[in-house]
Amino acid sequence: MNQTAAAPAQGSGRFVSLDVMRGIIMILLCGESCRLYSAIKHIDPEQPMEGIINQFFHHSWNGLHFWDLVQPAFMFMAGTALYISYSRKLAKGETWRSNLPHILSRCLKLFICGVALHCVYADKLVWELWNVLTQLAFTSLMAYLIINWSSKWQMLFTIALLLLTEGLYRGIHVPGFDQAFVKSANFGAYIDSLVMGKINGGGWVFINFIPTAAHTIWGVLAGKLLLADKPAAYKIKTLITYGIIALILGFGLDILGITPIIKRISSSSFVLASMGWVLLILAAVYALVDVLKYQRYAWIFTVVGMNAIFIYLFFETVGAQWLNKKVGIFTGDMLHTYLNVPIGPAALVTAIATLLLEWGLCYWLYKRKIFFKL
Repeated sequence: MNQTAAAPAQGSGRFVSLDVMRGIIMILLCGESCRLYSAIKHIDPEQPMEGIINQFFHHSWNGLHFWDLVQPAFMFMAGTALYISYSRKLAKGETWRSNLPHILSRCLKLFICGVALHCVYADKLVWELWNVLTQLAFTSLMAYLIINWSSKWQMLFTIALLLLTEGLYRGIHVPGFDQAFVKSANFGAYIDSLVMGKINGGGWVFINFIPTAAHTIWGVLAGKLLLADKPAAYKIKTLITYGIIALILGFGLDILGITPIIKRISSSSFVLASMGWVLLILAAVYALVDVLKYQRYAWIFTVVGMNAIFIYLFFETVGAQWLNKKVGIFTGDMLHTYLNVPIGPAALVTAIATLLLEWGLCYWLYKRKIFFKL
């Protein structure tokens, strides 16, 4: 009985739960790229589906939707993978210094990919730094620079990042950009005007990498916890405890009117609240998949999770720019033209077909043991 309830020991292999959770994140993002959620919303824009489907879109400003958790989970899982990969390299005799060039190279590639994606979106050369991969380049580097610190000092560092964010937004008053939590009139927007010469119309800011570095560093701490020689019950309890604390702090700051939860500028309350939910989700997935061994359907997500960066780049470029439209010709367009299926349901069929094709691509790569890494 104790053996079946034990967590994977350090060095014993992959945590299937991490691949599953990463796969869930990527499938959700793939669904967005395939216009799945937009198609559902257009079919039934009113009640009773409105409240549910709106959860698959970012909150307009002050508030938290389910979709606002995807990017924090992505950054968090990157930190967890970073620590587990690093620990395995240490076991093989590598050092922090010898591994540093690899980390620098990977972060540079992430940065370039993030910038290039905005050029693809705009269909021209642009200098925009709002993509999650660009953010991840900075947060991964910050996480690695302190990866050998004790958990206590890493935690204190993340708190310092959140306090720094509070100080930058509240303490620096630039004319026209001196309203801490107002869209396009805050310190983050001011930095964007300096660095990029433009402001994001949706309120996103480049310096989000400062507070969201906490997500990646907390991912490192989660990696330490999962690899620790501790009972599975202890690990689950720890994840749940810190998850609840983060939720209380994040929503508490918002409810008390101290710092509103705003995903688009990654306010400290948002970082805490989103991390609380992510920790609870990880605890649940880890318990089900790695501890209770409910792995019968794990492969559905694993095949995507093990090629996460590749499929993200694919559906953000080839998928969004070409595949979506071509699949639509032979699915939704045919249904609408020849069977008089309304545009809304036809678009939904196209989105599902595209999603299945992109999942199939990951499955094809998985079966052939082809895994792309930066």
